[in-house]
Amino acid sequence: MSIKLRSIALAFGLALALSPLAFGQDSTQTKPTDASRARSVSSGEKMKVKGVVTRRDADTFTVRDINGVDTVVRLSDRTSVKSSGGFLRSGTNYGQTNILRGLNLEVDGRGGSNGELNAERIRFNETDLRTARAVESRATPLEERASASEGRLTEVEQNAQKLSGQLDELAAVSNAARGGAKAAQATADAAVAGVTATNDRISALDDYTPQETASVNFRVGSSVLNPDAKTKLDEIATKALNAKGYVLEVTGFADSTGGTEMNRRLSQRRADAVIRYLVENHQIPLRRIVTPYGFGETNPVADNKTREGRTQNRRVEVKVLVSKGITSPTPTMTVNPQ
Repeated sequence: MSIKLRSIALAFGLALALSPLAFGQDSTQTKPTDASRARSVSSGEKMKVKGVVTRRDADTFTVRDINGVDTVVRLSDRTSVKSSGGFLRSGTNYGQTNILRGLNLEVDGRGGSNGELNAERIRFNETDLRTARAVESRATPLEERASASEGRLTEVEQNAQKLSGQLDELAAVSNAARGGAKAAQATADAAVAGVTATNDRISALDDYTPQETASVNFRVGSSVLNPDAKTKLDEIATKALNAKGYVLEVTGFADSTGGTEMNRRLSQRRADAVIRYLVENHQIPLRRIVTPYGFGETNPVADNKTREGRTQNRRVEVKVLVSKGITSPTPTMTVNPQ
């Protein structure tokens, strides 16, 4: 099956499979029919699950199998995430951030104390990963933001309608008792403002923004961290650990010295060295790190024709990314009685 056909199939299957839980709704609001499709894994029970990812959170994700049964899978630092190896191949290691909605995969693990499956081993096909990435980066985010916004907006509108009925009674009593409707009008204005603010916050959930950025430099042909680089990484690691719902984006670069392929490999080694330092010295969880990438001599920040410019181009950039939907304030509504 071609990548295009596989993308269409995955997108269609994911649209049918996604439940209200995929959009972050509270479990207490789930319909009874949804609860009957959820699997509870006994504590210590060994289980293998195959299916498509329908929901992805920071430390867990939900897999729906061919029978439509959902299993909540919990990740840990010991979870092995690899592509399926072929003949005489062991597969490629991947970061946990590559587990995307729409990805077909297989999970081996044991039941936890709360009915979840604690993942020990996760395997998937690299072709399915490329397809899931294409769906996630093109069609799915737009459709999910629209569906989530419509769902949340409907709830808020219903609450606003209920509130509107209460306000009508309040206005009648207030007019009869004091002859004024100022409090009712203020409450109605606050309700409208709450609808707008909530909709904006929902739309920003998939929109990540850099909160902190650091750049460390290297000597010619080297991927060894110097003392100044370690100091900068210590500072940004502290800021990341104090952030809520963060991920780290690590990208390596090289100057124009040497061949293109050599510079690409060198920039990748530099990015790997930074990740190793953050994990070993600051216990940054691997699931918080986006798959690193070495850009080689592309994307220079200075002129490679000068010594100073080449020094600036031999770098690794580390960005702390936080979802705008998490960092934006929760809308509130205040009613001032008259």
